[in-house]
Amino acid sequence: PVRSPTGADRGAAFRRGLLIHRLLQLLPGLEPDARRGAAWRFLERPAHGLDEEQVAEFLEETFRVLDNPDWESVFGPGSRAEVPVVGVVGGAAISGRIDRLVVEPDRVRILDFKTNRPPPERPEDVPRGYVRQMAAYRVLISEVYPGREVECSLLWTDGPRLMTLGADALDAAANALQA
Repeated sequence: PVRSPTGADRGAAFRRGLLIHRLLQLLPGLEPDARRGAAWRFLERPAHGLDEEQVAEFLEETFRVLDNPDWESVFGPGSRAEVPVVGVVGGAAISGRIDRLVVEPDRVRILDFKTNRPPPERPEDVPRGYVRQMAAYRVLISEVYPGREVECSLLWTDGPRLMTLGADALDAAANALQA
């Protein structure tokens, strides 16, 4: 279930998600040796209102993602962060930002970071809104890169785990958007 950013936890979960997302956006552009110090300085800013324990927790979650060797290409050279995507899908105007885009010769990878706790175990359990979001991005990116496979994945930072959404589920969500 979606939680209000102003709910009982006073927006702590929302703030956590925003800060981790921002770190995953910015840190890959730095040299690996400079990332931890930069992340610590960013999180220690008084405006974030974090205590030392929270800073350490956010750093751990962020670096479990960034330091995972299986996802090196997602954060490496040639990948792009916060790519704007705009277009029309099924008569509806879509405007969004792709958290991470990786363009390869035969495929394009779209990744969206999710900080939900706990994350779903199976792609079938992913909230419908997330699947629709990725389906819309997939339709629009397919127009930009015709003839290439477009793969959509959710990167759950809690774990962490990369979950690729199946083409059938994305096609069904795209068809529903276009109906």
